[in-house]
Amino acid sequence: MNAYGLNRLTWVVLAVAGLGACTQASTPAQSTTAQTAQIVPGKPAVTPAALPRMTVHKTPTCGCCGAWIEHMKKAGFALDVHDMDDLGPVKERLGVPYAKGSCHTAEIAGYLIEGHVPAADIKRLLEERPDARGLVLPGMPLGSPGMEVPDGRQQPYTVELVHHDGTTEPFAQH
Repeated sequence: MNAYGLNRLTWVVLAVAGLGACTQASTPAQSTTAQTAQIVPGKPAVTPAALPRMTVHKTPTCGCCGAWIEHMKKAGFALDVHDMDDLGPVKERLGVPYAKGSCHTAEIAGYLIEGHVPAADIKRLLEERPDARGLVLPGMPLGSPGMEVPDGRQQPYTVELVHHDGTTEPFAQH
């Protein structure tokens, strides 16, 4: 049981409840090599050539996760991808707030990244270095990175900053 009184299976079900099935074709995830740097709070802003390595946790069959990973690669991030059947323990360890889950969870420079957060928002997080847990984009909004559709439709969505106490506030509007 976790802090919410939920077992791991219930946590995963609630984290993705109502998100719908991912309908994009699965893309094999591969690690890429790129220059990486250690990010330290209070140090100068991150330059694109010095982006830290990102670790992504996802299920093996999720195509939209693969599309988000490609978005990150195109933005210059080096990635380690871990396919796993149960993301609940990762979400719990990193402190993804209740009802703020999505289909994949990433870690970068001590921050959590939950869901289809745009690369530009992650770069801003790394530049500003707020004292927080990280960023979440609950659900799977249409038109967010990895959730694009051929006709270009996009739902408005808000990326949220997660504070250490689990509360959130708007970080970016799209």
